[in-house]
Order: sequence, then structure tokens, then C-alpha cells
Amino acid sequence: MIIVTRINDRDVLVNCDQIEMIEEAPDTTITTMSGKKVIVRETVDEVMEKIIAYKQKLIKT
Repeated sequence: MIIVTRINDRDVLVNCDQIEMIEEAPDTTITTMSGKKVIVRETVDEVMEKIIAYKQKLIKT
């Protein structure tokens, strides 16, 4: 799971294995496979970096 920041400055954990789509128009919106949407402060690139770092961490353990 990754930590992202909602628009109201509250952190939330998102299961990156359940992310279906991430779009930036103008706010970054994460859509999960269940259809739930989370609008976050991070850019698409920042979210991708967090996902990559999380996956790399899993591989090392």
C-alpha cells in the first residue's frame, strides 16, 4: 500500500494493486477497480514513484 494525500491534506493508504487508472486533469484522481475515486495532491509521476518504490521494497523482502 502507498500513502497519498487527499485534497483536504489528510493522508490515506491506497492499495496500489487495486488501482485501475490514474489521471491528472487538473487534480490527480486515482480510480480503483471497485470504481472508488480518490483525489490527491500528488502528481501522476509522484504516485507512480511511490508505487515503484513500494514494489521494489516487496521484491527485496
